[in-house]
Amino acid sequence: MTPDNEHTTQPDFSEKKSRPRTVLIMGGSGVIGGAICQRFAEAQWKVGIHYYRNETSARKLCQEIQKQGKESSLFQADVRNQHQTTHLLKQFLHRWERLDALIWAVGHAISTLTVRISPEEWDELIQTNLTSLFFCLQSIGPLLQAQKSGSLLVVSSLASMKGATGQAAYAASKAGVLGLVRSVAQEWGTDNIRVNAVFPGWHRSALTGEAFPPPEACHDHLLGRTPNLQETADHIYHLATANDISGQIFNLDSRIW
Repeated sequence: MTPDNEHTTQPDFSEKKSRPRTVLIMGGSGVIGGAICQRFAEAQWKVGIHYYRNETSARKLCQEIQKQGKESSLFQADVRNQHQTTHLLKQFLHRWERLDALIWAVGHAISTLTVRISPEEWDELIQTNLTSLFFCLQSIGPLLQAQKSGSLLVVSSLASMKGATGQAAYAASKAGVLGLVRSVAQEWGTDNIRVNAVFPGWHRSALTGEAFPPPEACHDHLLGRTPNLQETADHIYHLATANDISGQIFNLDSRIW
């Protein structure tokens, strides 16, 4: 078999398929997660929107997508609880039978100097940002390996590479995420599963709060501005649907380190 023939056996997300494609966006009720949901819906994917407490935002987003004639459903879970994550996945599969892509846009942050972080705050950050992703990977791994295809994209943070004052717990949890992503990408590559991560840059949300920088304070951004939310969602969509990229980490703004 020639290399060209081998390439045609791989699933090509850029082609129109008779079978609708499905995506589950963990953290879909958030600002970045919501933009990603909309982007996949525009491309005619069936969109699963995960939320934990923010049901109002998740339900509003789901209704907006449905008004556009696209298919979307809500899925609730506390990702810190592995049983809830597994149950969510079973609900998703019961509805749509298959999972083509999973986007992880879950995150929690605090701003506290290292010597002042309480054990409870440390545990909360690690559990939410790192351990919950581990739980999710354990739940979806057998499914994707049985399918011999799938895409996982993790929304991480540049803090994982450069750190920041008052962000020790957050940066440590996100650095752990990168190690997890790189390891799983190597473990699952032979099953045609692509695993990547992105740094989405600053976007105004409840997570960034008052820390969101105004334009005049973006001195570490080469372009002097934070990235556009829609462009960020576009980049994430294209990376999640690229057939031949895995084990990579992409920065989506103009900061360097």
